[in-house]
Amino acid sequence: MPTHPLITWAVDHPWPAASITAAVLGLLAATLRAAVRTVRAIGWPPVPVLVAGAGAIVCTAYSGDTSWRFAREHLGMVDSTERALMFGAGELALLACAVMARANKAATSTDTTAGSAGVPGVLVWVITGVQVIPCYATSGVVGGTVRAVIGPVLAGLLWHLAMGLEIRVARPEALSTGLPAVVGRELRERLLSRLGLASRDRTAEQITRDRATARAVHLAAVLELRPGGWLSGYRRRRLAAAVARSGAGTDGQQRHRLLQQLAARRTSGQLATVPLASPWAGTSAPEDPYPRTPLGVTGAELRRLDPLDAVQQVRAAHPDRTPAEVAALCTGYGVPVSETQVRIALRAGNQLAAPPAEPRPVLAPEPDPVPAAELQLDVWSTALVHPEVQNRVPVLAAEGTRTRQVHARVPAEDHAEPEHTAVPGDEDVPEGDLDVPDPDPLIEQARAEYGTDVPGIRPLRARYGIGQKRAQHIRDALGGKQ
Repeated sequence: MPTHPLITWAVDHPWPAASITAAVLGLLAATLRAAVRTVRAIGWPPVPVLVAGAGAIVCTAYSGDTSWRFAREHLGMVDSTERALMFGAGELALLACAVMARANKAATSTDTTAGSAGVPGVLVWVITGVQVIPCYATSGVVGGTVRAVIGPVLAGLLWHLAMGLEIRVARPEALSTGLPAVVGRELRERLLSRLGLASRDRTAEQITRDRATARAVHLAAVLELRPGGWLSGYRRRRLAAAVARSGAGTDGQQRHRLLQQLAARRTSGQLATVPLASPWAGTSAPEDPYPRTPLGVTGAELRRLDPLDAVQQVRAAHPDRTPAEVAALCTGYGVPVSETQVRIALRAGNQLAAPPAEPRPVLAPEPDPVPAAELQLDVWSTALVHPEVQNRVPVLAAEGTRTRQVHARVPAEDHAEPEHTAVPGDEDVPEGDLDVPDPDPLIEQARAEYGTDVPGIRPLRARYGIGQKRAQHIRDALGGKQ
C-alpha cells in the first residue's frame, strides 16, 4: 500500500491521525510491558544452566552440519528436501533424550542425591557414540577428530551438564547417581587407594613417613626370614634409610605405629592356631528375652520421657514420698537421677508439700519481780568498750545465794559519768600485737640473736616492745623453760 495517500490524509485530518497514532503507540507499549512481565515471571534456571544449554545447542548444530554432509555423500540423499527432513534425526533424538533425562533427574532428586537420568541419560551417550562415525567418514582422521570432539562429544557433555547442573547449584552436597558419576567416583577412590592416598587430610611429610614406615616393616620382616644372603647388606641399608625417613626415632607415635605393624606381621602365623569359639555351638536368642512385667513396661515408658518429666510422673504416682525416695524409685525404673535433680524437677512442676507445723507449747507468763530499794545500778551508754572490761575476769557469782535483786536505771543527761579505774593485773595490748602473721616473724629473729640461750618473758618484752602473750609465745617456740 503506498504511503503517499496516508500522509496526505493525515495532513488533511490531523486530529484523527494523532488519535490513531496515540492509540497504536499505547497498544505497543502495553504489549511490550506485558511481554516483559511475562518474561520476568518465568522461573528461569541459573545462569550456568543457560550457558551450558546454549553451548549444547551450538555443538548440536555443529554435529548437524556433519550429518548433512554425511547424508549426501554416504547415504545418497541428493534431494535437498529429503535431506532436510532426515539429516537431523540423530540431533533431534539427542535433544529429546537430554530433555527427558533432565526431567527424570529433577523428579528423582532428594536432599542427599542429585537424582538419576534413567534410560534417556544412557541413550544420550549411545547417540553421541553413533554420531562420531559420520565425523570420521566425512573428514578423515584429523578432521573427523575435530568434528567428533566439537560436535557430538561436546554436545553430549554439555547436555549432561545442563540437565544436572541446576540441581548441583541448588544442593551442592547432593551426589549424582548417574552412570558416569558413579563410575568416575569408583575409579577415583580405587586410584587413590592404589597410590596409597586413601587417608585424607594428611600433609606431604606425613604421607612420606607412613610410606617409609610400611617399607621399614616389610624389610624388617624379610630380614627376619632370610637374615643371610648376598642381598642382606643391601636390605639392611634400605631398612636403615626407611627407619630414618619415617621419623620413628624422634616421633613416639610413629615409633609405636612401626612397632605395632612389625609385631602384627611377625606374629601373623599365629592366626591359624588362635582358639575361637564356634558360632554354631551357641543357642538361638529367644524372641522376647525380657518378659513384659508391669515394672518393665513402666520403666520402658518412663525411659522414653525426659528425666525431669519422668520424675514428675513418679512424683504424681507417689505424692507422699520424699525427694530421696523418688530418686530411688526413678533409678529402679531405669531412669537414674539424683536427689538434686528430683528437687529441681519438683520445683519446676509440682511443689513439695510443706510439713505441718508442730504446735508450740504455751508458756505461762512469768510474773515481774518487785524491785527492791536496797541497790541501784546506773547505766551509761558509751561508744567504746572500756579497757578494764576487754578481758573479762571470771567471777564465781553462782556459788552464793542472791539475797537482793539488782535493777538498772538510766540517769539524767546532766549526770556526770564516773571515772573508770583499771583492773589490777590487766594490761593494754600493744598495737604491733594486734595483727601478727602466723608464724610470728620475731621467732626467727630471736632464734638468730639468742640461739639456744633462750631468755625469759621480761627480756623479750623489753627487747622487742611486745606484750606478755606474744613474748610467751616466742619463748615457747624457741624451747625456753617455763
